[in-house]
Amino acid sequence: MSLASLRRAARETVSGLPREFWWLWTSTLVNRLGAFVATFMALYLTLDRGYSASYAGLVAALHGLGGVVSSVGAGVLTDRLGRRPTLLVAQASTAVSVALLGFMHHPVAIAAVAFLVGMASNASRPAVQAMMADIVRPEDRVRAFSLNYWAINLGFAVSSMAAGFIAEFSYLAGFLIEAGMTMVCAIVVFLKLPESRPERTAAERAADDTGLGTVLRDGRFMGVVGLSFLVALIFQQGMVGLPVAMGEAGFTPADYGLAIAVNGVLIVVLQIPVTRFIEHRDPGRLLVLSSLLAGYGFGLTAFAGSVGVFALTVCVWTLAEIVNAPTQTGLVVRLSPVHGRGRYQGMYTMSWAVASLVAPLMSGVVIDRWGAEWLWGLCAVVGTAAGIGYGVLMRRHPAGEPTAGAPLTKAEVGSA
Repeated sequence: MSLASLRRAARETVSGLPREFWWLWTSTLVNRLGAFVATFMALYLTLDRGYSASYAGLVAALHGLGGVVSSVGAGVLTDRLGRRPTLLVAQASTAVSVALLGFMHHPVAIAAVAFLVGMASNASRPAVQAMMADIVRPEDRVRAFSLNYWAINLGFAVSSMAAGFIAEFSYLAGFLIEAGMTMVCAIVVFLKLPESRPERTAAERAADDTGLGTVLRDGRFMGVVGLSFLVALIFQQGMVGLPVAMGEAGFTPADYGLAIAVNGVLIVVLQIPVTRFIEHRDPGRLLVLSSLLAGYGFGLTAFAGSVGVFALTVCVWTLAEIVNAPTQTGLVVRLSPVHGRGRYQGMYTMSWAVASLVAPLMSGVVIDRWGAEWLWGLCAVVGTAAGIGYGVLMRRHPAGEPTAGAPLTKAEVGSA
């Protein structure tokens, strides 16, 4: 591809999106640039504090439990209170709780504050996704979600490399830097982002019966949520199982930081061109493919014995992540009614929050009792199950088929 073609593709990728989207994108980027704690938390507990892998898994699970508690509630607040105030409160609370976590020393205190961090940090996700769906045209949503995911991983690529070196200098510095940068995000939201929640007439408010029961009764959507949980269970191992396994194998925090940084770097390089390639392809096939790549990418970790080989396995499951993220997010938005986006996004977010709860417990127990090789084999099994599930679900409910609660426009069908 020529330089002129690359420039044209770049312009087409970023053009036509509203200013509010770019402020939300900037807030996301700043937040992820400072996301050190999630990267080194398992190493902090096992290497610096001397706790077992099971305790590290318990703390990470409590962090995930906090996310489970807040995800649905934050979705309801996103619809009732508004996207902007929900996001502002969530980010400010995250900044305060992350800073507090850095000063905790007693194991019970660490676990309790980790739970609060999980609640606060996860509460922003339904608001971000709903706001993005509000302000971006249907035909641009997959592209917008990809750009946002690109920002997440650009920040992650930088922060993951920096986290390992910061951890060798001072874990407390990592907690405080993350708290400060998250507070910057809250300030950006306060100053630059207007409320985006669609206004409803009195008749629409009276006729709207979208509640949590409506979401739970939406069988197709809940099927997507369940399969999302399985895929998220696999991807979470990059943050919980992998660092513990590498630490027990004698690798340093900097080694893990370099290996996991491959994930962010590849997404930064490949997310936009891959999204342009898959944008109008069958989402069912893409979700099957990404599930299998995720499962077997982590499965290959059983054969890794050096930082280079660990990095190669990261390449495999990163490709799965690149395909899965915009495809699944776009599908969730299409299945969500306009005035119920917060609740639907909250339920979808909960699938990842529950995975954050289960994955650390699973990885800690499996590694302690049977060894890391069994964990990676289990990932392959779960990925296969998710792939089969997506194949069955999307065959029964074709991608262009609307749900009762979320009629699709022609533009939305084309963007999936």
